[in-house]
Amino acid sequence: MGLNSRIKSLIFAGCSILSIGAIAGFASSRQNEKICKKVSIKIDNEYNNYFIGDKEVRGLLTREGERKLEGLPNQNIDLKNLEKRIESHKFVKDAEVYRGLDGNIQVFVKQNRPIARIIRSDQDVYIDAEGNILPLSDRYTARVIPITKSALIKPTDRGFFKDSLGHSYLSLLQFIENDEFWKAQLAQMHIDGKGKVSFLPQVGEHTIEFGKPDKVEEKFKKLAILYKEVLPTMGWERYKRVNVEYEDQIICE
Repeated sequence: MGLNSRIKSLIFAGCSILSIGAIAGFASSRQNEKICKKVSIKIDNEYNNYFIGDKEVRGLLTREGERKLEGLPNQNIDLKNLEKRIESHKFVKDAEVYRGLDGNIQVFVKQNRPIARIIRSDQDVYIDAEGNILPLSDRYTARVIPITKSALIKPTDRGFFKDSLGHSYLSLLQFIENDEFWKAQLAQMHIDGKGKVSFLPQVGEHTIEFGKPDKVEEKFKKLAILYKEVLPTMGWERYKRVNVEYEDQIICE
């Protein structure tokens, strides 16, 4: 390729880049001039938790009606700021706010998901799947396993479920939450002064002595044999105590 040809190619490429940049800038300018006529809100209720609704989200977006978005040009709407406002809500895990090609605002909200309720003498709280403590809600009560504990166990609202010891209890709760059978079977969980776990079942008068929150899957496999093969034939009221704490043993009394 000769020198002149190379110069022409470079000029053409430069012109193309300038043209594309101009088009993009023009499109962005036109987008900013568009007016928001509608705000659409979608709340992820995948886990059937309704801790925040359309009304609450709109209140967060508009500062309780003081700054409505409808009628504003796109250039006056700070999407990141709107996301931060929504995410400030105690039951919001994540929020996405974006504008469509028509200039209207789309909002997607994902809620926190409680997996247990900690029973306390002053005020109960929820714990979510990441070990965060959540307050109760006036709009919805989650159907999750309640937990009682000995006073000898350190408070569960100060990062308990996120330290090395407490995380094993969180793993146990996550297992129960993700297993439809045990989630339906277990009515209550208790942590005693030695850190051992016991359960009260939905059916039957027995107590399930689980021991420390280790070898979780192995212990539930042993318990499943009892629940699916033994108790249906022997009778649900036959035993008062079931212990799966020890390896390769099920103790029933």
